[in-house]
Amino acid sequence: MRRPFHSLFPTIRLALIGAIGLGTINPLVASRAAETPKEATGFGEARHGKIPEGAAEMLTAETDRAINSGLVWLARQQNVDGSFGSATYRGNIAVTSLAGLAFMASGSSPGRGPYGANIDRALVYVMENTSPSGFIAVQAAATHGPMYSHGFGTLFLAEAYGMTNRPEIREKLQKAVRLIIDTQNNEGGWRYQPVRRDADLSVTICQINALRAARNAGLFVPKETVENCIRYVKQSQNPDGGFRYMLVGGASAFPRSAAGVVALYSAAVYDTKEVESGLAYLRQYMPEIKLGSRYSHYFYGHYYAAQAMWIRGGDDWNAWYPAIRDELIHRQLATTGHWPDSICNEYGTAMALIILQMPNNFLPIFQR
Repeated sequence: MRRPFHSLFPTIRLALIGAIGLGTINPLVASRAAETPKEATGFGEARHGKIPEGAAEMLTAETDRAINSGLVWLARQQNVDGSFGSATYRGNIAVTSLAGLAFMASGSSPGRGPYGANIDRALVYVMENTSPSGFIAVQAAATHGPMYSHGFGTLFLAEAYGMTNRPEIREKLQKAVRLIIDTQNNEGGWRYQPVRRDADLSVTICQINALRAARNAGLFVPKETVENCIRYVKQSQNPDGGFRYMLVGGASAFPRSAAGVVALYSAAVYDTKEVESGLAYLRQYMPEIKLGSRYSHYFYGHYYAAQAMWIRGGDDWNAWYPAIRDELIHRQLATTGHWPDSICNEYGTAMALIILQMPNNFLPIFQR
């Protein structure tokens, strides 16, 4: 049984985590970002700083075992065409992209490391399903909405390009980014289809997160695209600090509220009243994590909540990560190593692995 990078080389992993925090590795990301003049893009500088104290120690031996068995299981589920997903979600772009990101979060990169071949095959699948218009979609694969897949597919391409500087990835990524820019609606958001008709917060976070990753990798994103998105997200916030699904109104909920905070972070909006009240809303869910409560869009919500707390750092991260870590380890099926989910088990497993491996600090979009 092959062990992932972080399990094979724990000493190297800790050294790399420290080096990334100091900005001494991943020069490709830095060099690509330097290609885009600051005044040419609407994104402010991403928040970088010291890795939260004690982050490495949070990856306990039990956590490593859970991650290792999850990665091994996920690698075995890759389809012949390079995709991931099963049943009606077989070949889904979002599931495939999240699986690729989960392997990259372990320290592998395209073509390198224990899961480099898996990442490469997933990349080929995503690029082969990027149309000349830039739309990343598979007609036959079930999805909650094509723009979800497009957003996660673009994020995957951006992270891969930032790690490799491969021109064939950049070509596809540029087209995918252009489609996101061109389909933003007048409110400042995006919805299920690549048309400028309406918007919801859940799809919008997928697009702004992808644009942030692309900007980090050196691609141009117009100022007005980012500013319009910030306006949309702020208008989606309710008085209780949570976020509603659409501007027309509605109650706050945990998954979209986590997404709302990360959408602002992705647009480089930090330490504002909107962010503070959004984080206060999320903190209310700590008891539910410890109780193992289940609600709709469980992994989606915790994927963004973990990002929000990681970027926040400090006491919020130090309290949040151990709670969700222990809960995810408890939810894992010990006999197989995967995490079940109603969408498909590959989706639940990829999401859980990304959350658990966040302290590794290997994915550029999460890097401190």
